[in-house]
Formats: sequence, C-alpha cells, structure tokens
Amino acid sequence: MSERNVAVLNSENLSDNLYLGIDTSNYTSSCAVYDGKNDAFDSRKKLLPVKNGQKGLRQSDAVFHHTANLPPLLSDLCEKYSRSIKCVSYSYAPRDALGSYMPCFSVGKGYAKVLASSFGASLYPFSHQAGHIAAAVRATGQTSLLQKEFIAFHVSGGTTDVLLVKPDGEKIFDITEIASSLDLKAGQAVDRVGVMLGLKFPAGPELDRLANKSEKEYNIKPFMRDGSCSFSGVENKCGYLLDRGEPPENIAKYCIDYIFASIKEMTAYALKKYGNLPIIYAGGVMSNLIIRKKIKDEFGGFFAPPEYSSDNAAGTAYLGFLKENL
Repeated sequence: MSERNVAVLNSENLSDNLYLGIDTSNYTSSCAVYDGKNDAFDSRKKLLPVKNGQKGLRQSDAVFHHTANLPPLLSDLCEKYSRSIKCVSYSYAPRDALGSYMPCFSVGKGYAKVLASSFGASLYPFSHQAGHIAAAVRATGQTSLLQKEFIAFHVSGGTTDVLLVKPDGEKIFDITEIASSLDLKAGQAVDRVGVMLGLKFPAGPELDRLANKSEKEYNIKPFMRDGSCSFSGVENKCGYLLDRGEPPENIAKYCIDYIFASIKEMTAYALKKYGNLPIIYAGGVMSNLIIRKKIKDEFGGFFAPPEYSSDNAAGTAYLGFLKENL
C-alpha cells in the first residue's frame, strides 16, 4: 500500500485549537504540535546519545538526557504556538498493560503537567504504544480504522508485539496482545548485531543500508510458540558468522531476514486467528526497507513513513486531538 504524505504545519494559517504531544522514550526525546483544522504537524525530536560500543542506556542516563533535550525542543514549539495550545498529551508508560512502567516517561509527564497548567489546557496520558499506533494510522491515511477492529504491529527496541486494536471511548484504542517476543526484542537484536559490526547505536538505519549491499538470501525458519517469536539466538548466530569471516553485509542481511521471517509468521498467525482484518505496521524496526518490501509483497498492510514509524510525539499529539473531539 502507498504511504500518504503528512502535511507540515504552516504558522501563517493556524487553527485556534492546537494539540501538543510529548514522548520521552528510552531512545528519543520528542514533541509535536498537531493542527486538526489543517491536518498538519510540526515535530521536534532528538536521539539520546549512546557511547560507541554500548548497546543502550540505563534508565538513569535516559532521564538525565531527556531533561537536557526537552527544554530547547519544547521552547521552539511553544514560542511559535503557545497562544493556541488547548490540549497537552504525554506518554506515561510503554504500554497500557497493568504494571507497565519506565522512569524515562516521568520526564515527559512532568513537563506536560507544567505546560498544561501554564496554558490552561486539557491534559491527557496515553501509552507510548498507543502513540505509535496513532502515528501510523494518521500517517498512512487510514483514519477509518479508528472506528473498527484492526491488527497492529509494534516492533521496536522495547517491543515486538502483534496487537488486536478496537475503538475505545476513553483511551481511543483498546489494545490486546495477540503475540509477542518471548525474549529479546527485534530492535535489541538489530542494535546488538549492529554494535558487533561496529555500527553506531541505534543501529537500525546503518544495518539497513549494510544489508542492502548483500546478495545473500537466507531461508530461515524462526522459533515460534503460539504466534510468539524468539530472537535470543540471532546475536550468537551473527557472532558465529563474524568469527568465520562472513562479510558484514551478509551478517546484517541474516539478522534482517530472521526478523522478517518472524514477523511473517506472526502476521500469518494473527490473520488465521482473527480473520482478514486490516494490518498496520509501526515501530522503528518496521522502517527497514527490506522487511517492509517483503511484508508488503506477501500480506499488503499499511506502513507509516519512517519518521512516523520510529519514536515520535506526533501520534501522542494526534491522540489528544482525538480525545478532545470524541
């Protein structure tokens, strides 16, 4: 399916009602303003810094970097739009599931509360996962899905989930897990293999480019259990290939092909269990060009453009708009 261009907000023709979203994930500080009247976004984001050779950040470090990143990002947006911001939304946790929590989201929550109070604006919490789904729904133009059931994939460094999504009058989305990863997440596998190959963290874009140089095609049968997958062996297998002298591009391709094979099996499982529902693919890993093409060729489905598939606050802002206009 083709992707739909998302309009960029023009400050010369603003609505009187703008919606600010804030998301502070373990990878990216992001904020965005959505104008419902003009159906347009203005987004800001900054990756959290990770030292060369490291495979991620401790939560204490993520919190520190968010406190440094957010003020200039938010100041830029608020300077332009503060008079019209009527709603502030933020990501409060990774998922809507009971017990889902990461300290890094507390930073966005704090800023959101202060800004909402300052603007006299409404304040709404949403899960990071719901934000990803909302961004993908809006960026693909499939807003009709807001009134029906659909299947959503959230494939990133923190999750590898296939989800049944239904309309919900309170949270916008009622999200039920169909299947997930049993251990390592897809994005973690990408980053660990990327660091092994000397790539910068997060390694997704560079691993994508490297894999595209390979002419190898791996016929992989991934480990699956009731629709859920496992990535625990990918890093070891890639380390084995590296020790044998396999070219880096082939190692990158093996990692990507393994993830594709797993997403393929998860998709087939979800469709068999719930019927031919529409499918949305979201999360940073679903920006991978090889995986996107293979999944589209086999199943169709809808993919957000990379900037709305990776971590962003556009979906969080859009959820605020939907909540205010129920």
